[in-house]
Amino acid sequence: MRKNLNKSIKNIVLVVIGLIVINVIANTFYKRFDLTTDQRYTLNPSVLTILDKVESPVIVDVFLEGDDFPSEFRKLQSETKQLLEELVAYNNNISFNFINPIEDEGTRDQNIQQLNARGLTPMQLNVQENGKTSQAVIFPWALASYNDQTVKIPLVKNTLGATQQQLVTNSVQQLEYAFADGISKLVNPKRRKIAVLKGNGQLENRYIADYIKSIRDYYFIAPFTLDSVSNYAESTLKKLQEYDLIISAKPTEAFTEKEKFVLDQYTMNGGKSLWLLEQVAMDKDSLYNDYGKNIAIPLDLNLTDFFFKYGIRINPLIISSMYSAPITLASGEGSDSQFQSYPWTYSPLAKGNSKHPIVHNLDFLKFDFANPMDTIKSSTQKTILLQTAPLTKLEGTPREISLDMVNDQLDPKTFNKGPQTLAVLLEGTFTSAYNNRVKPVTINNPKNSSTPTKMVVISDGDVIKNEVGRLGVEELGFDKYTGQTFGNKEFLINVANYLLDDTGLINIRSKEIAVAFLNPEKITEEKTKWQLLNLLLPLVLLGLFGLTFNYLRMKKYAK
Repeated sequence: MRKNLNKSIKNIVLVVIGLIVINVIANTFYKRFDLTTDQRYTLNPSVLTILDKVESPVIVDVFLEGDDFPSEFRKLQSETKQLLEELVAYNNNISFNFINPIEDEGTRDQNIQQLNARGLTPMQLNVQENGKTSQAVIFPWALASYNDQTVKIPLVKNTLGATQQQLVTNSVQQLEYAFADGISKLVNPKRRKIAVLKGNGQLENRYIADYIKSIRDYYFIAPFTLDSVSNYAESTLKKLQEYDLIISAKPTEAFTEKEKFVLDQYTMNGGKSLWLLEQVAMDKDSLYNDYGKNIAIPLDLNLTDFFFKYGIRINPLIISSMYSAPITLASGEGSDSQFQSYPWTYSPLAKGNSKHPIVHNLDFLKFDFANPMDTIKSSTQKTILLQTAPLTKLEGTPREISLDMVNDQLDPKTFNKGPQTLAVLLEGTFTSAYNNRVKPVTINNPKNSSTPTKMVVISDGDVIKNEVGRLGVEELGFDKYTGQTFGNKEFLINVANYLLDDTGLINIRSKEIAVAFLNPEKITEEKTKWQLLNLLLPLVLLGLFGLTFNYLRMKKYAK
């Protein structure tokens, strides 16, 4: 008896010691396993690099909280929580809270006002349950705070014409990027510099203000003019080379050969650039006159040979597309006037046609009087980023454009020119536009071939142009008349990030996550069946277990 007792005590002690050893090993060698097919819980290496820099508390307040969410947005809420748990598991300096800003009726209006003031606008959703439709208001935003700095993080990725399920799917795929981008703004000091070119009739500051404000979180930005090139080409080039990226937004005045040569040598020395160009002088604002019309004429910027050498040609034609954004015009007079939307083929919508991270999971972009672009054989590698829908036609210039065209009947048979290229990424080694040519100005050690670099060319300057209303600058890509938000700003931010990003953060956008949803119609039809099944099945199983147990017990002891 005593021998058996000692043996039992010994076994218990061994089990306890074994459990302690297992816990010590588990705490020392902590590991999480992602068994999902799409690796949704495996953080991108670029994200881990950012998280490694978090050395003091980052507090994330998520406003995606409420009791009346549609089932799709409860899925987004769940995915957001799971992602944040992954971030916390990697770096315990991160913490998060889910807050419902409209839960308390007493502070509801005040909270909404404060959130709106910070740019955290609410969304109205349709909730369909039990065959009934109701409205719900949510705030799909998060705020991340770190060392007295705060950034806002969007949780919903708006997509033109998407259903709520598609909206949530796109949003879930962008969650990792959204949080990584927000935390990166907090922990990574600005290092790169961007020069916004002036002096050749580029857009005024107020028309690019929203985009500049958006990328100012990442980079230092300053204007730069080339007016000193004629007398001080060498020093102008050196000053320009202090910038990592140059942006030329819709120039309307021709570049001189000396200016072109300095810009060419900037590229040859590894400088990166974003060009938003037009070969036709036409602007939608110019139609809002007493006659409602204007003449579109070719625009010579003296850049044709410049880009031809790099592998790009923008043609002096206007793209007209069946798949386009509408134009909103006022009808009636005085207090009786009303705004009405009409088809407008000169505002083609474009979509990314590749899996490139710049355009992956991006909404449609809106263009105005865009020009078709051709790619030409050259030393650079070319990636077409944006194209129109196939139903297009090309119109030559000079040409009269009138607002009365909204009344014209459209014949799809005439829109037979196929998809037109609107944005191209050039990468690799560039050959100088002045190779084997007389140089227009003398500089020391001019290069005929570049170090590896990048350039994006867009054949419409209005892509970057925001509207300016009575209350000031409006958001780039937002149409106040239709309430639609186009992907212009996100695309241009992606371009700047891709051209300058040395952390690979932009590649997170390529992550594909499969999001499964329940069928709401099937839920409504079969709700009673599944409720009864969930309620009665456990009771039936429990009853069967009890009967079986009692039967076996009686049978055993009856002997």
